[in-house]
Amino acid sequence: MEELVVIGNGMVGHRLIEALHDRDSAHRWHITVVGEEPRTAYDRVALSSYFDGATAQDLSLGQVSGPHVDVHVNERATRIDRAHRTVTTTTGRVLPYDRLVLATGSTPFVPPIPGHDLPGCHVYRTIEDLDAITASAHGARTGVVIGGGLLGLEAANALRLLGLRAHVVELAPHLMPAQIDEGAGSLLRNLITDLGVHVHTGTASTAVHAADHGRVSHLTLGEDTRLDADLVVFSVGIRPRDDLARTAGLKVGERGGIVIDDTCTTSDPRIHAIGEAANHQGTVYGLIAPGNAMAEVVADQLLDGQATFTGADTSTKLKLLGVDVASFGDAHGRTPGALDVVVNDAAGGRYAKLVLSDDATTLLGGVLVGDATAYATLRPLVGSPLPDDPLTLITPEGTTALGADALPDSAQICSCNAVTKGELTQAIDHGNHDVPALKACTKAGTSCGSCVPMLKQVLAQAGIEQSKALCEHFPQSRAELVQTIRATGTTTFSALIRAHGTGHGCDICKPTVASILASLGSGHILEGEQATLQDTNDRYLANMQRNGTYSVVPRIPGGEVTPDKLIVIGEVARDFNLYTKITGGQRIDLFGARLEQLPHIWRRLVDAGFESGHAYGKSLRTVKSCVGTTWCRYGVQDSVGLAIRLEERYRGLRSPHKLKSAVSGCARECAEARGKDFGVIATDQGWNLYVGGNGGFTPRHADLLAGDLDEETLIRYIDRFLMFYVRTADRLQRTAPWIESLDGGLDHLREVIVHDRLGIADELEAAMDEHVASYTDEWAAVLADEDKLARFVSFANAPTTPDPTISFTTTRDQPVPRTPVNLGMPAHRPQEATR
Repeated sequence: MEELVVIGNGMVGHRLIEALHDRDSAHRWHITVVGEEPRTAYDRVALSSYFDGATAQDLSLGQVSGPHVDVHVNERATRIDRAHRTVTTTTGRVLPYDRLVLATGSTPFVPPIPGHDLPGCHVYRTIEDLDAITASAHGARTGVVIGGGLLGLEAANALRLLGLRAHVVELAPHLMPAQIDEGAGSLLRNLITDLGVHVHTGTASTAVHAADHGRVSHLTLGEDTRLDADLVVFSVGIRPRDDLARTAGLKVGERGGIVIDDTCTTSDPRIHAIGEAANHQGTVYGLIAPGNAMAEVVADQLLDGQATFTGADTSTKLKLLGVDVASFGDAHGRTPGALDVVVNDAAGGRYAKLVLSDDATTLLGGVLVGDATAYATLRPLVGSPLPDDPLTLITPEGTTALGADALPDSAQICSCNAVTKGELTQAIDHGNHDVPALKACTKAGTSCGSCVPMLKQVLAQAGIEQSKALCEHFPQSRAELVQTIRATGTTTFSALIRAHGTGHGCDICKPTVASILASLGSGHILEGEQATLQDTNDRYLANMQRNGTYSVVPRIPGGEVTPDKLIVIGEVARDFNLYTKITGGQRIDLFGARLEQLPHIWRRLVDAGFESGHAYGKSLRTVKSCVGTTWCRYGVQDSVGLAIRLEERYRGLRSPHKLKSAVSGCARECAEARGKDFGVIATDQGWNLYVGGNGGFTPRHADLLAGDLDEETLIRYIDRFLMFYVRTADRLQRTAPWIESLDGGLDHLREVIVHDRLGIADELEAAMDEHVASYTDEWAAVLADEDKLARFVSFANAPTTPDPTISFTTTRDQPVPRTPVNLGMPAHRPQEATR
């Protein structure tokens, strides 16, 4: 058995190991991997999701295991002895090799400006880097990212998610200069500025300055412009990790990178280089697709194949701060005689450019910003004759019409893994009849994921109807189950699964059916069998927090609250020693309540006139409001009064996903109504109703459904909209994707809600009236029922005993969980919080 040593356990190194392990059926190679990070390979493309709740385990690519694979982590290769064919590591380990692969990747470039190494200065490359940024963010207010490229904008979004005011400084005249042109860059700047990120282009950072305590205090831009900052992230490019190769005497490029030929072989025939460390024909690629292609070539070469690397697709599609950005082919039009076709809809937030051959018949490349729906179809067409008028291809109508059937079998659907339409079709012919099966068989869609919509189209073109089954226990979709339950009058999960499903149910169908039953008025969610179906939060009518405690959120309709009620909340927080925070939805969140304390807290709040705010449920959360005509000199309608009316009407409405709303008293939009599932904005004539907006991971503005409505008409339309959503949306589908999924989208919705095209308006309104009439406060109902109260104990055999694993420390005079996350907070003297 021959010895293969791979230096580097990043995504590209992992791809090589995976490919060789799968193909080496004769066990020709024993593989030894040396990786300097403290963990095995993880998805660096999705690194930013770490700030949005993903864990290191979620990002892990797994580990190729077997008797012929050894992986050493937290160990760095320090020397290559080409004469004796060995690699020495930091542990003193000496590894012999017959072939060596350098997958050492790259390092972030930090410009050598004064102060670049101060405490509070970071790079954005590894999970450890992200942990360090998180620690620095505690107590910080402003963060600056140096570099406005792909990774720089992701870093800016990370700072936003950490609660910092974010700035981006880019030397070029516009953002993402390597991928998009000036017109697209201008629109991208406007879109992300609207999201609260401050952009500085055409300027350089010349120094980082420290305050008296030694940490970053501000930057100098240009000659004398001051920019305050508590934290700096450098993201100005990468440099190939070629130091080992240089020391070993391998040929490197003039600007770095280990020189390789078309077989990914270096100047030493026994040594290969792949990924960001490699320099192929003067180019160092910084994307995953070329790295994967190199890995596949080396795997083939190691098994005596003839595969070669002759370049790679550098197309990119991603979402930056919620904004779609895509670039493919010759995006900058550098081909001699190239022609541009551009749609620049600044008002609509869309920019699209196609680059065509000089005779306008062949697609060479393109740029999409704001709406990248067409990317999945246009990118595979690069180098092919245009199937339609180019302008048509980048209008919304053309984007929808052009599908997989327009692509030849040679079109590359997945650029990250070089999978063609023909290969997908062949995989379908061999029985891979859904997206997960296609992913497993071909690896298409397993890297950046941008080609997944096209996988669905290829399946549809092959005549494969995609299952709408809720789960393995119910062949029906959620919407079909709603109709079944309504038609049969079913009131329990057990009866439904006996009559219309199979098995005993799972963690998908049980809470979904529980939500449907609650939406249709089947009693309190903790009544009888219903209680066993709920998710953790619904089961205890409170949100579980990271340390096993719960948060309590009383409803404060419209954000209006009396001083007496505020005093009660303060007293409850003081008496139970709860962390107190005002939320973005104009209410107060009380954190740190133990399970057995919940009823006692609810009793105090209910007696004062409060009720559950349903922060734990897939239901209406809040109806936010500005002060409207009551106080504001610009207000044209009573936004507070309407917000209270709406919140009291729709409170407790169980739905496929959470619902948020807002009412603004004028066009200045202080309540941010267009970022809600349904939002209302006052006009001189009445109210405008917007639907389908949301924040979260993919923010979206709501669209106007109807304008200048009187209050009664407005409420009728909202009744219809919400009930139609409750009855027809899929499980965990927010209103925005639900509207997009409707055949005809917003226009169809308007026909149903405003013009009653389906003739169901009266039925929808009656269903909402029934919900309003049957509403009861869930907290009060528990307090009135001894059986329900019995659920709220930490230990069944010791109901009054608190959970001993829960402990607290104090930060900013408030109790916070004593967990590892505290380690990144500013230094303070811990105080035990008596519970």
